[in-house]
Amino acid sequence: MAAVRFAKIVFIGAGIWGIVVLTPLYWLVDVTGRPYAPPTAYPQFFYGFLAVAMAWQIAFLVIGSNPTRFRPLMFTAVIEKLGYVSILTVLYGQGRISATDAQAAAPDLLLGILFILAIARTRPSEQRRS
Repeated sequence: MAAVRFAKIVFIGAGIWGIVVLTPLYWLVDVTGRPYAPPTAYPQFFYGFLAVAMAWQIAFLVIGSNPTRFRPLMFTAVIEKLGYVSILTVLYGQGRISATDAQAAAPDLLLGILFILAIARTRPSEQRRS
């Protein structure tokens, strides 16, 4: 039961964290446009990213509601987190982003590691045979 509790805390915490961090971006378009081209120049990508990212936060809450049942979805959640980390690592390695921008990967790296631990600690649910 401690393993399921750990997974619940990790995924519900990740979902809440993501919602808290992402929601202000809907009103901060001008701030994100200061160091780079303004998102108003490509609103479909900016708001599209926010919509997809927000959907994942809801998915984390769903996973956290029943980690045993939704364990298979945890693997995809790891890809979501570590995919971003990988992209920033490559871009930094190519000199296309600064070290400051690359540091944005830190929370996702931590969550990706916690997601892997949650997978390892959560047993697969028993499948009913029909």
